[in-house]
Parts: sequence; C-alpha cells; structure tokens
Amino acid sequence: MQVTEHIHALRIPFKVPVNQDLMLDRFVYAYLIFGDSIHLVDSGVAGSGPLIFDYIQRQGRKPAEITDLILTHAHPDHIGGAKYIKQTIGCPLSLHAAEVDWAENTEHQFSERPVPGFHTLVEGSVAVDKVIQDGDTLELEAGINLQVIHTPGHSKGSISLLCGSESTLLSGDALIPPHEIPLYDDILETVTSVRNLQTVADVSVLLSSWEEPIKGAAAIAQRMNQSLEHLLRIHSTVCEISAGQTVEPMSLCRQVVQKLGLPPGAINPLVAKGFVSSLGHCQGSLTKG
Repeated sequence: MQVTEHIHALRIPFKVPVNQDLMLDRFVYAYLIFGDSIHLVDSGVAGSGPLIFDYIQRQGRKPAEITDLILTHAHPDHIGGAKYIKQTIGCPLSLHAAEVDWAENTEHQFSERPVPGFHTLVEGSVAVDKVIQDGDTLELEAGINLQVIHTPGHSKGSISLLCGSESTLLSGDALIPPHEIPLYDDILETVTSVRNLQTVADVSVLLSSWEEPIKGAAAIAQRMNQSLEHLLRIHSTVCEISAGQTVEPMSLCRQVVQKLGLPPGAINPLVAKGFVSSLGHCQGSLTKG
C-alpha cells in the first residue's frame, strides 16, 4: 500500500516453528521508496523476493529499477530474501558495520542466535557492499535522502531511517509493541534507543517492521510512550521476580511472560536472553551515560 508520496509498505506473512506443536504466525514489512528509481528497505524472509517484484510490477514499474537494498538489521525476517534480490537485480546492499558478519556468514549468525526455523527463513549469506553508521546520510536520488540513526538493543547493529522529505521515520524493530513477543538483546540499549527516537523532530509517519503504519504526531508519540512503558514494565517485573537471587533464565522467562500476560510463544531462549539483560541494572536506573 502507498503510505506517503514516495513510500509504499508491503506486508509479508510467514510462520515460525516455535516447537513441534506450535507454529507462530508472523509478518514483517518491507518498504519501497519509489522515485526515479526504486529503493528497498529490508527484504523480508526467504521467498519474499518474488512477492516484492510482483508488487513493483503492479505499480507499473520494473524490479530492475531497484538501485539499492538497505537493511535495518540482519535478522532472518529482514535479510531472508536479500540473496535472491541481489542475485536477480544486482543492486548493492547497505548494512550497519556491527552486523556485516551476520549477513556475510549466516551460519555464524545462526550459531550465535539460533532462531527456530532459521534455515527456512534465510536464503543464505549475502555480500554487503556499503557499510553504514550512525549519522550517515544516504543520498538515494535528488530530493530523497535517508538519515541513519543507530538504534541498538534489538540487535547490536539495528538502525532506523529518517526520510525528511516524507516526514517519515522507518524504525525497524526498535519499538516493541505491547501485544508482541518482546525480542531484544539488551534492555538498556533498547530503552535508550526508544528515548532517542522520541527526540526526532518533524515526524508525521511512523513505519515499524511489526505493525501497520502510524500517522500523526500525537499517535506516534503515544506509540513510542507505549513501547517505552512496556519495556520498563518488563524490566521491573524481571527485577521483582529475581529479587537479587539467581534465577534460571527459562524459569525467569516463564514467570515474566505469565505475570505480564504475554503471548505463550514468548517463552523461548531468545526472549529469556533479553530478560536476563535486566539483571545487571536492577539496582540502578535504565539511563545510559
């Protein structure tokens, strides 16, 4: 769907096998910026390439017009379709320096972060052509630029992208919706990134990877506050349950999920890792500096 004059959102559904008995229905958004050429932000999961190409053709354009692929980070639902797209189109790929290894060696990523169904979600390793970092300006074409904002926490190299000409913020997975499974690596960095995004001025459209586009400054501010409050609620619950004692990670995860009424699929090692990151901050504040 078209969201702004130049930006379109494409919802890509997929399934994650949590265990033998549970298949989790998920979706992720890829974003296309249509100008003189086409600029793609994130590539969905394995098999998403044809879906993206079909959408482009339905807009009366050609997939060969894609001149760049920018990843907000290298997790499977963002990098999964990149190999096919690069092999088919030959467009350069941009990614934050902290995640180049995970893109160029997906087996290394799997060894460090064994997501259920990883090999069904990722087509394979893909070369990174341009390494980007906080503060960079990606000059896509005349009148369309993206400002890179490093928003770690969900992953070490996660970025958000500000398209000033469209008053649009593409936040990747930096914001954790209260109804979603809370996936992040580091609670302090995640909270700090949300607070940093709250300071970004002149944003009238928020495009997250996990939910429908949000329009209007008031609605965006509310959404960011909800994400921050949710994270702080998780943190305080972890600290309350642990109470200075050593708690086995999966036991801690189960108790937090049950107490907060989070989805059952949140009882898994990846979520537990994020919860455990709170333990080192229970006696202080979640303020970086």
